[in-house]
Amino acid sequence: MVMKSFMYISLCFIVLSTSCQSEKKEKKEAAVFNVTTPLVKDTIVNKDYVAQIRSINHIELRAQEKGYIQSIFVDEGQFVQKGQPLFKIMPNLYESDVNRAKAEVKYAEIEYQNTKNLSEKDIVAPQETEMAKAKYEKAKAELASMNTHLKFTDITAPFSGIVGKLHVRKGSLVDEGELITELSDNSKMWVYFNVPEVEYLNQMEAKKDNSPMHVRLNMANGKEFGQEGIVETIESDFNNETGNIAYRATFPNPKGLLRYGETGNIVITSPYVNAMMIPQKATFEELEKKYVYVITKDNKVKAREIQVAAELPHIYVVASGLSKDEKILLNGLRMVQENQTIESKYQTPEKVMSNLDLYAE
Repeated sequence: MVMKSFMYISLCFIVLSTSCQSEKKEKKEAAVFNVTTPLVKDTIVNKDYVAQIRSINHIELRAQEKGYIQSIFVDEGQFVQKGQPLFKIMPNLYESDVNRAKAEVKYAEIEYQNTKNLSEKDIVAPQETEMAKAKYEKAKAELASMNTHLKFTDITAPFSGIVGKLHVRKGSLVDEGELITELSDNSKMWVYFNVPEVEYLNQMEAKKDNSPMHVRLNMANGKEFGQEGIVETIESDFNNETGNIAYRATFPNPKGLLRYGETGNIVITSPYVNAMMIPQKATFEELEKKYVYVITKDNKVKAREIQVAAELPHIYVVASGLSKDEKILLNGLRMVQENQTIESKYQTPEKVMSNLDLYAE
């Protein structure tokens, strides 16, 4: 009986000892951390900016005279040519004014000629001739004004474009200045977007001479627009509230695909020479600042703040805070503490970058 008890205790000791050794071995294996160094190479970064699309010429058409809409010659969304009739305001009143002004011109002309003849015979003073002439000129000016008012009853397209929503119908009474419709020239489009100050400075430094900045446009459906745009205008001032500056790019629109009021994303491609790249998974944030764990020569962990110049899928391009030869912690960032000594295993940055798409924490 005593022998059996002894054997049982010995067996338990062996199992416990084996378990402890296995646990120590697992802890030792778990304490080995992967480290790497930045990958330095030339790269290209695509940056997206939310954009608003506008017509190169977009105006409101308003009535220049009061009256009833007699005729509407176009429909909403119709393309019209410059000078094409769009609307006609009932002209009866203005035609009467023109006829009256013509009669006054005729009367003033006769009066002026009679006075002139009498003046030549020294029957009336020259001053009376000048007064008659002035009256005649005034009547002609009144007639020109009435003709202008009559002309305003015919509303034509000031340029070729697409008619917007009709705000009136046939028979509607419109006042002077009342909105009738809009007209958009979509042959070219202006695309507006905002750029942060840091990115603006980087873009300006990267420009060569006065060469224009070429940009692309991703439409709301995610597809890229078939024409390339050029940034032609940058506003003079930064917005103090947002820290952004407004850009305007011009895109040709030969097929009329883009319309006023659309949205999209401007894509600017920026080259980075000898870019220093690290995996995003090797960073952590505190108070909106990004950090990495640098491994010193004596294998101690040191937190280091870095500045990010650009962002790629799973990758950060580092602007400052890190040198190309420094080792950084690749995994287990939540398992280490400042100044902790660790055992590490080095992985080349090329191998690390090639496996980033498979990474999930």
